[in-house]
Amino acid sequence: MQTVKFIRLDKTAVTPSYGSAAAAGADLYACTAGETVTFNPGETKLIHTGIAMQIPDGLVGLIYARSGIATKRGLAPANKVGVIDSDYRGEIMVSLHNHSNEIQEIADGERVAQLVIAPFVTATFEEAQSLDETDRGAGGFGSTGTK
Repeated sequence: MQTVKFIRLDKTAVTPSYGSAAAAGADLYACTAGETVTFNPGETKLIHTGIAMQIPDGLVGLIYARSGIATKRGLAPANKVGVIDSDYRGEIMVSLHNHSNEIQEIADGERVAQLVIAPFVTATFEEAQSLDETDRGAGGFGSTGTK
């Protein structure tokens, strides 16, 4: 179990929480001053959570879609996966996009995304004259087939 410190930037902000004992992602909640946020089809808006975090060094916060609102309502992070670096101390916000053809709404206090805390590797990039050969080579974008 890893401890992640957070502060409330708004007294109504909801503490991130896990939906089950084995959940990888903690739910993030909209903090919209009691207002409902309306999304037209194809529209993107920043949703406040009212919290800031201190993610420990060597870890990253990854913001993913919640399967329910993404699948059933078409609301998912515009950037697909949000990245919160360990040195960021500002408010956590979720850039939600309405992928549906219908107007959608997010209510204050509604779960809008999930946050996964994960380790990462910082790489050193070294320019080379060649790369090791593989069977796949430069094949990408479906080059390994569909079945």
